[in-house]
Amino acid sequence: MLKIGDFSRLGQVSVRTLRLYDELELLKPARIDRFSGYRYYSVEQLPRLNRILMLKDLGFSLEQIARMLKDNLSADEMRGMLLAKQAELEQELEESRARLDRVAARLRQIEQEGQVSSYEVILKKVAPQWVVSARQVVPTISDMYPYRRALFSALYRVLERSLIEPTGPELVLYHNAEYSDQDIDMEVGVVVDTPHLKANAAEVTIRELPAVRTMASVIYQGSPQDIGQAMTALYYWMGQNGFSSGGSYREIHLYGRELELVQCDPVVIELQTPIEKTSV
Repeated sequence: MLKIGDFSRLGQVSVRTLRLYDELELLKPARIDRFSGYRYYSVEQLPRLNRILMLKDLGFSLEQIARMLKDNLSADEMRGMLLAKQAELEQELEESRARLDRVAARLRQIEQEGQVSSYEVILKKVAPQWVVSARQVVPTISDMYPYRRALFSALYRVLERSLIEPTGPELVLYHNAEYSDQDIDMEVGVVVDTPHLKANAAEVTIRELPAVRTMASVIYQGSPQDIGQAMTALYYWMGQNGFSSGGSYREIHLYGRELELVQCDPVVIELQTPIEKTSV
């Protein structure tokens, strides 16, 4: 029998770790003195300790290791768990490489501009959501304001007739494949929690916006007239990080309703675009 301190030195783990393994029933002492409560281990327990340390080094949690040892896995079962862990680690490695690329891109941006950008771009997943929307091609960018007001007005008239309250923010989607100041394919909408309209309305539709696995997002605060600065920052970030647009650009109104907006009022808007890695 070895005292816990001697066994910890032999196995090169701390006494605290051995006590934790005892609590989790990973490695119980060979004997516990009934008077002093002192733990004793045997050299025959070293192979089990080494297996625990090996599995821990491979990235398995102590809870997973406990189940693996308790169930006495077969070679095929162990192989399956190791393959799953291999795939998990490869995914983590890929995410770390992507994060490293974003750090490098941010450093290049600071070096080129000589200052820290006012706009922070993040990546997020966006769940599917129902929207009541109206879509129209705007002839020129100078026509944008009256077209938007007309579309939002039609939208809220239908919602009022259908007795539907929006459950999320307004949004505007731009469906052109690239920037254009003519023939702008624009869709305005509001998020709702029902896929049904009670009123007949030819001018609006209800549809489900699909989920987006990787959405680049930036928050803009300021005058509506200057929102182009945030849009430029978003697309600059995409170029620096090797991404291209993978779908319709979204403008999410976090300030309320556009129809109630006074022209000089500051706004908070989230700009989103689905992205995909640029092929080499």
